Parts: sequence; structure tokens; C-alpha cells
Amino acid sequence: MTDIIKIKKWIDEADAIIIGAGSGLSEEAGIKYSGEKFDRDFIDYIRKYGFKDLHSALFFPYASEEERWACLAKYIYFTYYENKHTELYEKLFKIFKDKNYFIITTNADGQFINNGFNPKKVFEVQGNYSKLQCSTPCNNKLYYNEDIVKDMLNNIGNDLEIPKDLIPKCPVCGKRMSINIRIDNKFVEDDNWNKMNEDYAKFIKKNQKKNVLLIEFGVGFNTPAIIRNPFEWMTYDNENFKLIRFNELYPEISDELKDRSISVSDDISEVIDLISRL
Repeated sequence: MTDIIKIKKWIDEADAIIIGAGSGLSEEAGIKYSGEKFDRDFIDYIRKYGFKDLHSALFFPYASEEERWACLAKYIYFTYYENKHTELYEKLFKIFKDKNYFIITTNADGQFINNGFNPKKVFEVQGNYSKLQCSTPCNNKLYYNEDIVKDMLNNIGNDLEIPKDLIPKCPVCGKRMSINIRIDNKFVEDDNWNKMNEDYAKFIKKNQKKNVLLIEFGVGFNTPAIIRNPFEWMTYDNENFKLIRFNELYPEISDELKDRSISVSDDISEVIDLISRL
């Protein structure tokens, strides 16, 4: 079993904490892209389109925009609005709320901010499901979609389509909108995205000479260049940095860092629960 006391000691002793989070953390929190809940909530779409998981819904070549947005509305609601608060993220907030922290996450589900973390300290590098952008894009503005999504959900017909007039259009150029998540080179990095990118770099530089703890949750190899690899490189380059990697499937850490790292392959929820009780 993981050395809980040692992890808690490293957290308490750190002058600064950088948290990196991937899909494994949100999946552990209950936001799963396949399985029983997906099968139940998307049963009509599974029958019509043959979806195997939620990713299929995002990339399927729909016959019309009416079909596409009927499914995307459910997709956004399922991944963002339905579970704004989760027990695992609430426990993480309890542990880190009074620490000098900064968070970088590839998750677009808003869980950190929705569960109490400071929005000015959370860099959602791959976007956020609650925002829309121009699909072209003709500008770098983002638009919150809660009312739009709920309106579409309330008007999905038996044919699994929404009325044409509910298809979201860019208010600037009139072309179709898309979700602000990074799936191609048309992803919009708005002013806030660029500021968070700068703030993340500034946080690292400001604390570089201090006792820094890097904590990585559920980051695999889909986009290792964003969190996983840089966390190892920073630890390797700075003797005052330590690394804790929570990953049930890929917990390995370079042998060169074994004296300044902890690898956790146990269930993330169980470990976080134990830490939150100390």
C-alpha cells in the first residue's frame, strides 16, 4: 500500500504545489466515457449510430447539423453539467485549498473550478465543454453554452434531431459553432487561455528555487508532452523538486528520480480519501 504518511508530509512541506491532471482522475471521479451510465443515457444513439463510447459521439459523421447538435447537446450535458460536483474533487479541494498551488489539466469537464479551486489558478489547456467557439474560427471569442444546451435538450425529437433554428451560429460571421475543445488546429486560444498559459510559466519560474512538489493525477500517454513528460523533466532538472505520480495503469517513473518521487498505482479515490482524513 502507498505510504500515505510520506505523501501527506511532502504536501505539507512543499512551498509550492503544481498539480497536473488527466482523464484518469475524472474517470475515477465517476465521469466515464463508456460503461453502464453511458449505455443507459445514450441508448437511442447507440441503437441508431452504433456508438461504443462517448468519443464516438464527438467524431461521428452525422447526416445533418440537426442530428449532430442533438447528440452534442447530450454529450456536453453528460460531461459537464450533469456532474458539476464530485466527491473526489471535493476531497482534493479540501487537501489543497490553503496551499500555494497551480493546476494544469487536459480535462475539459470543469471539475476543478466547479469544486472550489480558484479559476485564476487552473489552466484548462485543452478547453472546456461549457464554451462554444466559431468553427472557422473568425474570431477568438468564447461563449458559455448552458442555456443553449438545455434548450436543445428540451427540443430533441423522436428522430434524434433538434429544430434547425436551434443550431448554434457564430454571432460574428453566422457560420456554425463548435465546442471549445482541442480536436484540431481550429481550437480557439482566447485571451484568458493565453493569460493562464503565461501565469503557469510565471508560477514555475517564481517558485523554481523553492521546495516544489509536482503531483500528477491520471495522466497517461494520449498527450504526454503537456503534463507527464514536462513533470519528469522539471523534477530531473531541479534538485529541489519532487514528483508524485498517481496512475493505476502507468505509474512508472524514471529510476533517476527514485529518491525524489513516489509512484502510486493504488486506487486514486482510496488514497485521496485517506490523505484527506489526516
